[in-house]
Amino acid sequence: MIRVLLADDEHLIRAALIELIGLESDVEVVADTGEGAQVLPLALRHRPDVALLDVNLSDTSGLQVAAELHEHLPSCRTLLLTSLSTASTVRAAVELRVSGYLMKDAAPDALAEGIRKVASGQRVIAPELMLAAWESRANPLTPRETEVLRLAAEGQTVSDIADTVRLSVGTVRNYLGNCLTKLGARSRLDAVRIARQAGWLPPADRSTPMLDMTQ
Repeated sequence: MIRVLLADDEHLIRAALIELIGLESDVEVVADTGEGAQVLPLALRHRPDVALLDVNLSDTSGLQVAAELHEHLPSCRTLLLTSLSTASTVRAAVELRVSGYLMKDAAPDALAEGIRKVASGQRVIAPELMLAAWESRANPLTPRETEVLRLAAEGQTVSDIADTVRLSVGTVRNYLGNCLTKLGARSRLDAVRIARQAGWLPPADRSTPMLDMTQ
């Protein structure tokens, strides 16, 4: 029996997925939640074979949850679900080496088969998502530039970022300037928008403060 942990913050969709998966004789949902923060504790308790994760959970990104599972429970495979076939998170998912990435409107048989393949160690990705990953360009930012821009997107001031990454304020400003130049952005806010749309930064957290452009 394939044990599945399901995380989706839309109650009706989660209930429908539980119902659909319950029709399969060899797959069962052993735990479900609407909060990304609850996934790892539930996974450590129930030891699922597959974590079926919505990409856009209300409190965090499904990608972040997948990364935590890979670190703390590598035996658990991750299968992401999305409702939009955009390149915003596809490349990040591919680079993270999630086990599978499917559309939410996939046929029930396709979802069940995807769970089985992922559980057996195979990788599965919807054709339209693979096309999006193929067509999206590589991140032109260095890891340090990406980190600095991510911290800026979280609402940290230049001084805060400097303290976090242990660099001078001037160096942080230079990194942010490089981000604008490489992304062809008009401002830091525009750079964050471009990077998020390309999947190089995580989606905005609803609790994240507005980016302060004056700091």
